[in-house]
Amino acid sequence: MVGNLPVLRRRKARRALRAARMLDEVVDTQLPFLASFDEQRRVRSATYLAELVKLAQDYRYFANGWIDAKELERRGQDAMAALIRLREDPSARPITD
Repeated sequence: MVGNLPVLRRRKARRALRAARMLDEVVDTQLPFLASFDEQRRVRSATYLAELVKLAQDYRYFANGWIDAKELERRGQDAMAALIRLREDPSARPITD
């Protein structure tokens, strides 16, 4: 099993990089829409996208070995909590268009 450790690490790193690229794609496709939003919606959406950018960076940190899986999990949970708070904000109007 010890001999497979570098192989497993590379596989996890590749998966992390794929996840980071997927998050980058989500942000890249949504970013152009911000200009058409009103101020409140633009700020809220930009904050949401910024959380996704931070999470993508965390996946890259993990892939580079700068953080371990436990830290990636903690940061992922923090990001999800922030996204949930943004979605549940009672002052935000629902998006219907």
